[in-house]
Amino acid sequence: MIVILFRLLILLAIISIFYTIYSYMSSPGRKLELAKQSKTFYIYDDPDNTKQNFLMTYKGVLFEGEKYLGTTENAFEVVNINVSARQPNQLKGIERDDIYFLEKEILIRYPYAVIEWKYPLNRLFIHPPKEESEHPS
Repeated sequence: MIVILFRLLILLAIISIFYTIYSYMSSPGRKLELAKQSKTFYIYDDPDNTKQNFLMTYKGVLFEGEKYLGTTENAFEVVNINVSARQPNQLKGIERDDIYFLEKEILIRYPYAVIEWKYPLNRLFIHPPKEESEHPS
């Protein structure tokens, strides 16, 4: 009887170890950190929880988005998102097209949202120069 109980405890320990490894490997926080280190895009978000901010990383920079709930024509949705960089000193190399890419990815998840970029990210949105009209010579 003791042998069977001991085997059962060993089996439970092995299952516990595999579950711990699986939980660690599938952890969204770990995936976010790996994406930041490898300088790829990853978004860590709980779309059902509008009070929880989302985190995303792109080109090694960590961004945080604050979601605000509001009304649309048919339902309550996330209608405003404020995005800021967690560490603005790491923004070197981020271009306007990168911001547009991030904005597109946010709008895929929250189509009714208006995205506001916090300083210094909003400085990239310089309007293109107006086309010069042809002047008669």
